[in-house]
Amino acid sequence: MRNGWISGLAGLCLSALLSFAAAAQEGPIEDVIRRQIEAFKADDFATAFEFASPRLQSLFGTPQNFGRMVTEGYPMVWRPAELRFLQLREGDGGFQQLVQIIDAEGRVHLLAYTMEQGADGWRIAAVRILPRPGVAV
Repeated sequence: MRNGWISGLAGLCLSALLSFAAAAQEGPIEDVIRRQIEAFKADDFATAFEFASPRLQSLFGTPQNFGRMVTEGYPMVWRPAELRFLQLREGDGGFQQLVQIIDAEGRVHLLAYTMEQGADGWRIAAVRILPRPGVAV
């Protein structure tokens, strides 16, 4: 009985510590995403490219290639009407920020930003468009 109580308490403490760690990263992560989207809205692909992880920068090579990928594949990120930060999750050695974007036509999009922390701060390592709740894939 005592071991179960201790295990439960340890699990609760671990959960609280992980929640605290995620909450501590929330502001800086949201700031990076917000600043990249502001750069996209201004068609400043060079600045937007700076917020991408080194792996993404290597993959796309130039800000122009990166900008073309975003305008063609992620138009809701390039020209959002509204941006809302949802849950920040920690797992697999990193953080994933869920973001709801409403595009210019009023459509709702849910995106998962995978974040990578380097010596110079947070960078965006990947963005996935998630299915909306209640929508079959």
